[in-house]
Amino acid sequence: MINFISGLLALCAGVFAIVAAVGVLRFPDVMTRMHASSKVASFAGALALLAAALDIGTLSATTRAVFAILFIFLTAPIGAHLLGRAAAWRRRMN
Repeated sequence: MINFISGLLALCAGVFAIVAAVGVLRFPDVMTRMHASSKVASFAGALALLAAALDIGTLSATTRAVFAILFIFLTAPIGAHLLGRAAAWRRRMN
């Protein structure tokens, strides 16, 4: 049962990663591309880490996965914000 759940989480992570990649390619401007890359990709990374933690099944792997997910959720919005500010600054300069 654990293998099924971790496989399902990994499959969902792959689907969300593909959706993020398509969003980056298809969206028209920087702000919407930034939204697709930061929000959806961080969710896909969290699902992949949860799948790995479930599949490994040790306390150490689960703890590391939780800390990695927290790190991703803390740093992805900051990076997206900085990219948005740089894009707005560049637009003002041109």
